[in-house]
Amino acid sequence: MSFIPHSDEDRKAMLEAIGVRSVKELFQDVPERVRFPDLDLPPALSEMEVRWELENLASANFTTAEGPCFLGAGAYRHYVPAVVDAVLRRGEFYTAYTPYQPEVSQGTLQAIFEYQTMICELTGMEVSNASHYDGATATAEAVITAINVHRLKRRKILLSPWVHPEYRAVVRTYTQGMGLNILGDTGDGSPPVTDLVDEETACLIVQYPDFLGRIEDLSPYAEAAHRAGALLVVVADPIALGMLKPPGAFGADIVVGEGQSLGAGLNFGGPYLGFFATRMEHVRRMAGRLVGQTVDAEGKRGFVLTLSTREQHIRREKATSNICTNQGLVALAAAVYMAALGRCGMRRVAELCYHKAHYAADRIDRLDEYTVLREKPFFKEFVVRCPKPVKEINDYLLDEWGIIGGYDLGRDYPHLQNHMLVCVTEMNPREEIDMLVEALQEAV
Repeated sequence: MSFIPHSDEDRKAMLEAIGVRSVKELFQDVPERVRFPDLDLPPALSEMEVRWELENLASANFTTAEGPCFLGAGAYRHYVPAVVDAVLRRGEFYTAYTPYQPEVSQGTLQAIFEYQTMICELTGMEVSNASHYDGATATAEAVITAINVHRLKRRKILLSPWVHPEYRAVVRTYTQGMGLNILGDTGDGSPPVTDLVDEETACLIVQYPDFLGRIEDLSPYAEAAHRAGALLVVVADPIALGMLKPPGAFGADIVVGEGQSLGAGLNFGGPYLGFFATRMEHVRRMAGRLVGQTVDAEGKRGFVLTLSTREQHIRREKATSNICTNQGLVALAAAVYMAALGRCGMRRVAELCYHKAHYAADRIDRLDEYTVLREKPFFKEFVVRCPKPVKEINDYLLDEWGIIGGYDLGRDYPHLQNHMLVCVTEMNPREEIDMLVEALQEAV
């Protein structure tokens, strides 16, 4: 009770008002044997001592700030301009809740509106929502949107094997019990996923660049999907879109992805940001929140939550989706990041990633024991065939060199045992790349 700012007189009056004599009586429904247990806790510490203890525990971690990192696979270390945190930590943004009441939420609503606008420009789509939990959730919501576009008459979902493995797992978990038939080739020589598209297909999902970092023309996927009346869903890397042709230009119907790289930092795995953009014709079947621009009674510009049906919030059993959250703070970080860099800055970051990754690939490819797979162009991630298990190499890199190595593809693709997915961003200077090459040579 010491943390509740009520006096003894206040508490006495409140208890009398509800007809009980003490706070303990409020817990009568809890079994007595567990009602007020004796907690075997260590002696209390001062704030200063607690800080020392936490700092000591944290020192056992090895973070990306302490050594070179070449691990990507969906969460990326990109530079976060100082202006991002400066804006996020303003009280009106940092503590704000969902902006239901436009008369007191114009700042937050305008920020989200600008975020939506920039996501549309980046993806080549016509409308964006106010974000989801993460890229995996956004992908699953795209599936639900697709089956609702087809009025639940199509229940076949085609997933490319080169969509992030965790995204594919979330799609299956998210939609279990909905009677969907989720298919996809295995990526090890079976017929391509485009051959599986038919009149029962609701959507075809591909990644751009794909999970192995490869850049591919999406036109054949769009043609295959649209020929059968299905939607094309593209899971995109927003940093890559700074220099690559946007999915909308290929004919994508829905573009989703992970917005963590847009100013959010790694954050020990979250919170992250799922962006979701689509064509205007599908806007009423899009999950999440949408901010629109309007005018008030005096003709002045204003912003409101719009096209959000009551079912999304109240009549949940009739909702097209039961996700109502808004990752507003992370969406704001993305908006500030994109606004600070601008079109030219976004392209510059993408170009730095591209050229540094190709420098690293060229250096590694010169090592006798390693081979870089180059059957398709790549962006900032590429696959290296290693002479020994990736875990052994990564353990050596970390223990002997303080380097965080690449992703072990054998975890998700049995035919890619001893293959490492290496990620290089603008945060990796030439010296770090050269160090990685030397360490890889020493590892064997």
